[in-house]
Amino acid sequence: MSSDNDTSNSPTWGPLRSFGRIKSRTLKPRQAALFDTLLPTLAVPDPNAGPIDPQALMPGAKEVWLEIGFGGGEHLAAQAARHPDTLMIGCEPFLNGVGSALRHIEDGALKNVRLHADDARDVMKALPDASLDRVMILFPDPWHKARHNKRRLIQDESAAEIARLLKPGGRLRFVTDWKDYAEWALERLERTPGLEWTADRAADWKTAPEDHVVTRYEEKKLGDTEPLFLEFVRV
Repeated sequence: MSSDNDTSNSPTWGPLRSFGRIKSRTLKPRQAALFDTLLPTLAVPDPNAGPIDPQALMPGAKEVWLEIGFGGGEHLAAQAARHPDTLMIGCEPFLNGVGSALRHIEDGALKNVRLHADDARDVMKALPDASLDRVMILFPDPWHKARHNKRRLIQDESAAEIARLLKPGGRLRFVTDWKDYAEWALERLERTPGLEWTADRAADWKTAPEDHVVTRYEEKKLGDTEPLFLEFVRV
């Protein structure tokens, strides 16, 4: 895996890491315990072992949603509670975030969440075509420095992979509070065959959708703009 100072031109949809730290503070005792007790019961099968069948993860699920980089898990858990018949697959490499999500899942007695405590791209590659109803990417690492832009999650290759995974009519929601990343993502998503931007006017990307869940990260207002919401549909 390349270091953060790598200035090569290798594509992001490959060995380059699109996320930052894996762990910061020591896990709280309850969260550490949940890694041993709860996580094994809802972990996504090893994507390197073969294809992943979403229906095998939750038989009878009416829809399948994927959240890439769920942070502390507040949004993932809230959406899972609102949609108990929907399988929620969440991917997050930051172990403290996984620990937080496990706590939310236990507190809510949620049965429709499956987690991958690592790079989402591995799971995406293992999922079949047209297997997802929604993909959600909220506040991904912006990788500000120009030489690090290649590490951004949204690249032409990842956008094409999202289009492959979405069912016809399926939707992608990308949210960022950095103007340059919104422009970067919009440029790549708009030129991806099969994806169509749903916005008609500025309010469509400046106003939070009705089902949006505000997270602790969003409340910190660390970006250079109010959150921008890019919604795409698979056509």
